[in-house]
Amino acid sequence: MKLKNYTFFALMVMLSLILVACVSKETDTTSSASAENSSSGKSDEKIEFKIAHISQPTHLWHETAEKFGEELAALSDGRMSVTIYPGGQLGTEADIVAQLETGSIDFSITTNAYMSTREPSLNGWFMPYLFNSVEDAIEMSKSDEAKAMLDTLSSQGLVGLDFLFVGNRVVLMKDGLVKSPADIKGKKMRIVGSPAMQEYWEEVGSGPIAMPLPEVYQSLQTGVIDGLDIDLDALVTEKYHEQANYLTLTNHMTNLSVIAMSQKSYDSLSPEDQAIVREALDKAVVWGNQEAITREKTNLQTLKDAGVEVLEEIDTSLYTDISQKMRDEYSAKSDIIKAFIEKAEQ
Repeated sequence: MKLKNYTFFALMVMLSLILVACVSKETDTTSSASAENSSSGKSDEKIEFKIAHISQPTHLWHETAEKFGEELAALSDGRMSVTIYPGGQLGTEADIVAQLETGSIDFSITTNAYMSTREPSLNGWFMPYLFNSVEDAIEMSKSDEAKAMLDTLSSQGLVGLDFLFVGNRVVLMKDGLVKSPADIKGKKMRIVGSPAMQEYWEEVGSGPIAMPLPEVYQSLQTGVIDGLDIDLDALVTEKYHEQANYLTLTNHMTNLSVIAMSQKSYDSLSPEDQAIVREALDKAVVWGNQEAITREKTNLQTLKDAGVEVLEEIDTSLYTDISQKMRDEYSAKSDIIKAFIEKAEQ
């Protein structure tokens, strides 16, 4: 009887050891597979990014963000998606970038004007009459000098990814066209808060007032401002021509945004997922910039059809002294800007 008990006990011990060995082997195999997936960057985990900007859903920048989401979904087989917060839903541009720094949101499309208050080299884009066309500015965004500007954002916990254009900057006035600086002298002009823009309009002789887009319509209506420095897409989107009817295509500067990603969000991705993000964004930006070129024409026609009086050509030589003064000044302030201007002038 005792022998049977000992035999049974021995068999149970052997079975336990075999079971432990099998479980251990399975665990090792699973761990190895997990390690392999981790090292290769493969993952089935779904990633939902957040992107914010201050423009309306009808604006080109919003539509480019949607295009980015489409490209992400396609390249990741549906694993990556984007939720967009337009129209300043998450606050001002300063608020948006602060959330980007902490990783509360993942991407932002922010005006270069605002970003130039944080990174001085970005003022290089606002040198008066540096580009003959939007196409020239877009081509310049691919240069090493432009990429050097984006690289400076790393010191702020941001990954500068690309530039997105929306056309040239023009002037809309309530009481007449701008044929020369004399036509704008002493006028209260809405601008975006960029150091270079502020200086330009002061040099021209106007009274520049930095003002966010949501305040512009009523300010035109009540006479707080006499006119504004704007791009055609925003002009049409925000319907400012309902309050001011004189448009001059000064084309004095290009209008662009900086697309940035939170460094924390970027670092949390595998190298393979980082590559997907960059490829998707590149496709979206190419689409958006081409659309910007097209919309320069269609937006202008929309305004003409609405009865806006348009002056399409001005004598830019009247602004040569101001332009050269600013280029010299900003070149002395920044080696990046100096190289950028020299490249653009070639």
